[in-house]
Amino acid sequence: MTDIPDTETAAASTPPAEVEVDETLVRRLLESQQPELAALSLELVAEGWDNFTFRLGTVYAVRLPRREVGAMLIEREQKWLAKLAPKLPLPTPVPKYAGAPGEGFPWAWSVLPWLEGEAADLAEPSADQAAPLVAFLRALHMKAPQDAPPNPVRGIPLVERAKGVEERLKRLEQWTDLDTTRIWPMWREALAAPISEDNVWLHGDLHARNVLVAGGAISGIIDWGDMTSGDPATDLASIWMLLGDKAAREHAISAYDTDDATWARAKGWAILFAAILLDTGLADTPRHAVMGERTFARLLADT
Repeated sequence: MTDIPDTETAAASTPPAEVEVDETLVRRLLESQQPELAALSLELVAEGWDNFTFRLGTVYAVRLPRREVGAMLIEREQKWLAKLAPKLPLPTPVPKYAGAPGEGFPWAWSVLPWLEGEAADLAEPSADQAAPLVAFLRALHMKAPQDAPPNPVRGIPLVERAKGVEERLKRLEQWTDLDTTRIWPMWREALAAPISEDNVWLHGDLHARNVLVAGGAISGIIDWGDMTSGDPATDLASIWMLLGDKAAREHAISAYDTDDATWARAKGWAILFAAILLDTGLADTPRHAVMGERTFARLLADT
């Protein structure tokens, strides 16, 4: 479970945790607030930019912020996921228990269901998963309420992200052998595409580490901290981040059935995510670098 960082001006290494979180602290929190779960086995399984994830027994996970910014994301999941999940065709980890600050830990935290599967960057969905992915996206992209959680970096006009993306692309031209001669025209077309008037629900961070795969099938969509409303093109970028088979991508594009301007913006969002992943991945997260390289390669294969 991981969030794509949004530092815009330079390649960034993983920020240090602002609190110390270990098994002892998590168990104390459980003992004081959810004692019936406190005796279950506990294991740290993931540490992203914003959150720690522990596996609790065999059917639960505990998700705790590692930075203050992550606390807001946890609270967003606690408020909204229960309302969205029943409308979605893929498993979503709705918090079972909303933990409160305590035992020296300053923020909200959650007990979630454990979803089986491996992250999609390590276990690519099979080609037939284009249809389930599109079904999920179409179900998610319903009209959002006016009080949907705001997000200053997702679902917004791409021009508001242009400076940072272009700085990253120029840096990648120097650091890598990325063929940007075909990336730049795609990016400019995305910026020139008419701005979306849609205001639909978005996952906001639908990259391969936030999608679980079991036996080739998508088995869960996790890490909803960036959920917001806005341009569906933000999430449609996932077609290039998740589907390695060109025919599967073509099927997804046809099945989702939207206008050319939206697809131009979706490619722009895919460029944005790929640039962030590759740029920051080169700093200290090789998995992110591979994800960025794959996304760029798929975009280029489809031009």
